[in-house]
Order: sequence, then C-alpha cells, then structure tokens
Amino acid sequence: MSFTVEQLEEKNMVKLVITSSDEEFEKGLEQAYNKNKSKINVQGFRKGKAPRKIIEKFYGKEVFFEDAANAIIPEAYAKAAEESGLEIVSQPEIGLVQLEDGKPFIFSATVAVKPEVELGQYKGVEVAKADVEVTEDDINAELDKVREQNSRTVNVEDRPVQDKDMTVIDFEGFIDGQPFQGGKGENYPLTIGSHSFIDTFEEQLIGKNIGEETEVNVTFPEDYHAEELKGKPATFKVTVKEIKEKQYDDLDDDFAQNVSDFDTLAEYKEDLKKTIGERKANEAKNKKEAEAIDKIIENAKMDIPSAMVDTQVRQMAEDFSRRLQQQGLSVEQYFQFTGLTADKLFADMQPEAEKRIKSRLVLEAIVKAENIEVSDEEYESELNKMAESYGMEVDKIKEFMGEYEQKQIREDIAVQKAVDLVVAEAVEK
Repeated sequence: MSFTVEQLEEKNMVKLVITSSDEEFEKGLEQAYNKNKSKINVQGFRKGKAPRKIIEKFYGKEVFFEDAANAIIPEAYAKAAEESGLEIVSQPEIGLVQLEDGKPFIFSATVAVKPEVELGQYKGVEVAKADVEVTEDDINAELDKVREQNSRTVNVEDRPVQDKDMTVIDFEGFIDGQPFQGGKGENYPLTIGSHSFIDTFEEQLIGKNIGEETEVNVTFPEDYHAEELKGKPATFKVTVKEIKEKQYDDLDDDFAQNVSDFDTLAEYKEDLKKTIGERKANEAKNKKEAEAIDKIIENAKMDIPSAMVDTQVRQMAEDFSRRLQQQGLSVEQYFQFTGLTADKLFADMQPEAEKRIKSRLVLEAIVKAENIEVSDEEYESELNKMAESYGMEVDKIKEFMGEYEQKQIREDIAVQKAVDLVVAEAVEK
C-alpha cells in the first residue's frame, strides 16, 4: 500500500490517494470470493463449490472487484491515515479512482484535518460580575415552590369561579350566529389565568357558578393560525361543570416539620438560604466560565472545515438518538410527534457543533501555549472519580481502557486545567 496527500482548495481539507498493492488486492479478491461463492451458480458444480478461476472465467474477472474494494478500503485507509501523521477530524469521503483488470486498485479519501489556532487574548478577558447574594425574595420564591409541590387539589361547590381555579367546561363558539369548525368542546379542563384560551375568555368566567350557562365574547387575534378566524369576533356559550382549587399549608413550624428535617420555620429558611447560595455560586461559576470561553473564542482565529462540523453534528445526533432510546422512544417516533425532520435536526445542531469545536480547539491551543501537563496523580484522581461515578473498582475501569481512552482522559484533564486558568485570570466587571 502506498499513498499521496493532496491539499484541497478548502482550507484544512486534504485528499489521500491510496494505491493498494497487488498482494492486498489479491487478498481482497479471495475474501470477496469466499463471501459470495455460495450465492453463485456455475453449471457442473454444486452451489458454493465452483473454484474462483471458473467463476471469473464464467462471469468475468470483474465479478469480485466491488466486494474486494470494499474489503480492502477500511484497513488500507486506516493504515494510510496513521502513516500520514495527519490529525484527521472527520469521517473520510471515499471515492474510487481506478478499479480495472490488470491495473492497481486506487481510491481516495477526502478528510478534514485539525485546524491551526491563532490565539488572541486569553488572560484577563472581561466577564460580567454575577450576583450571588441570597435575598429574602429568593427564599420566599423557594418556599412558594415547596408549598406548590405539597398543595392539595379540592373540589369547590359553594362559590363561583375565581382566578387560578381549575375548571371543567363545555363550550360552543359562534361567528355571526353560526357555529364554526373546532369551536366546540366538552369536559374541557381549563385553568383560569393560564391564558391558554384567546383574548379575555378565561377572565369572563370569573364569578360564574357551576351549572350556569354564560356567553363569552372574544375576538380572534390577527395572527391566529386558522385563516378563516383571523380578526373575527366570536361568541361562546359556556357552562362551568366543575371548579377545583389548590389549598396550601400555612408557612409555620408545622409546615417546616412536614417538608424538612427541621423543627422550626426559621431553621428551614436558614437551610434554604445556604442551599440557594450554593446554587447561585455554582451558576455564577458556570456563567463566568461560559462567558470567558466565548471571549477567548472571539479573540482567536481559526478556519473550521465544513466536514469537521458535519462529523460533530453526526456525533451529537447519535448521542441524541441514544438518549431517546433510553426513554423508550425511537428517532422516527420523535420526528412523528414533533413534526421535525432529520435535515432540520442537523441544521438546528450546527451552531452548537461549531461552538463545541471552536471551544475545544482554542483550549487545546492554550494547553500547548502554557505547556500544561497532567501528572500521574491527577490522572489517577480522575480515574477514581470515574470509578465512583460508575460504581466500579478502579482496576476494572483500567481494564476497559486502551491507549486511545487513556490519552483522551489526559487530554480532557489538560483542557479543564486550561479552562481553570482562563477563568482564574478573567476580570469581573
């Protein structure tokens, strides 16, 4: 096997032109013969017993060429890619150059290579100062969430509809005295104040009693999805059939004892303050990190080949598919439920794919510029964290890892150290 490397017009794109040796092509032909001989009929031979030379004489030498090429390409490409020393960052686009009797088998592999990064400022970039103070409003908002989680829904029969009530209604809509398609519903659940119905529909039900029929007058918005209803005034005949409300516990010591391990509301609030503070600090750290990385990407220069982005998008789509499968949903079902298409999904993922690529490249460039190294202690510490996360022994983790995985973990640690450096040097304003 031999190969040449051609630089293409698009920056950071190259073409490997790979020529297979006679021995490699012969090996591929033999593999193709063994794969297909049981499917080929030759007069005078039982199926699968005809010698290769007889089959080639009967059907032509080219009968096994395509399968031979398919057998040769993966190994030949992998060998050429390794020997080239190129940092390939995309799946190869394979093309046949020459596949003829009596001539060497030649194919091409077009790939993206890792772009060079010209770093700009990465120390002392300015980021917005985050507010980590925990206010009384923060604590009250958290208490409201807990009260909501512990609320009870009860039927109401002794009063009319109020704001925030959960009702069940029958309705029928009319335009110019005539009912219209889609304007009728029975036993429809409607929460007052949810704004799930148009205009002032929900507000006009406030004060109405169970069993009482009322008229609700509304106007469809000009941008309504149904063309025939846009901007039209309508009257709905509505009957309230059920009223329900949420009941909440008072904020006192009993409430604290029911929802926490504390005896008093004051103790519970103090614990909430601590929890909220930790959350805000973590959010501020993540926000500072994201802003700092955005700035160093903005300050750097690099040319990202489209094939590299396409490869990243495919990886993200595969991860997305695996997450759906873990939830018992196929990609096809997801597309059916959402109306999304594969092309639209890929297009939506592209900006995030580009950002991930640029972030990794610029941080790797900082690792190089700062001569950041990873000690054996840091590597072992990371393995211990992985083992704890997976509930496995460290030795078992090591058994599953090859050289590539070990190298990847060390690179990830180095990149995180670059992140820590950039964040530590960032200036909050």
